[in-house]
Amino acid sequence: MERLIALDTETTGFETSKGHRIIEVGAVEIIDREIKDKQFHKYVQPNRNVGESVKVHGITDRFLINKPQFKEIADDLLEFIKGSTLLIHNAPFDLGFLNHELKLIGIKKSIESICPIIDTLELSKQQRPGTMHNLDALCRRFGIDTSARIIHGALLDAKILAQVYLAMTGGQSNLFQEVASNKPKKSDRSLTQQVKKDGEKLKIIYANDAEIDAHNNYFQD
Repeated sequence: MERLIALDTETTGFETSKGHRIIEVGAVEIIDREIKDKQFHKYVQPNRNVGESVKVHGITDRFLINKPQFKEIADDLLEFIKGSTLLIHNAPFDLGFLNHELKLIGIKKSIESICPIIDTLELSKQQRPGTMHNLDALCRRFGIDTSARIIHGALLDAKILAQVYLAMTGGQSNLFQEVASNKPKKSDRSLTQQVKKDGEKLKIIYANDAEIDAHNNYFQD
């Protein structure tokens, strides 16, 4: 059984060195190339203002007032990802924040010491050098519907990333007008890499109506 977890985070900014923190974690399970209903999703109280990042994700300080701190969700997150390979787009960014949060609560292990990592950004660069590799560009390339993605959200982006990865590794080379087998294949283990913490700084199941409504309306509170 091949178990993959597509994971994404939202943060208050771009650099942990400037005190920025995680405010949302979303993850989706994939078993033997099938996206499952099992998922992990938590909003996190960062103990600081979200600042200008609210323009990216729409998550307000007011919404986060009573949300759990990272130390309260860490054990559940680690249990959820245990035994899986993580799919992360621009992995050093998310890993940097996750490892920083773990360090703040006294956990010395890094995420990449627990799980193998596939960085879908690097995978895309290997597959199609010289093209755009952000998540929106990949969705356009593979014809993945992102109409529910009005703003960034960790769970929605994780669901989209799961679809993108399956398309990237599913023998769908006809999208590129290249000759290749259309036989579905498991992920190439040669593309699974341990992303070092100090590495170069590089995030189809649709959200249901309740999830979309919750995501679009929470910042109106």
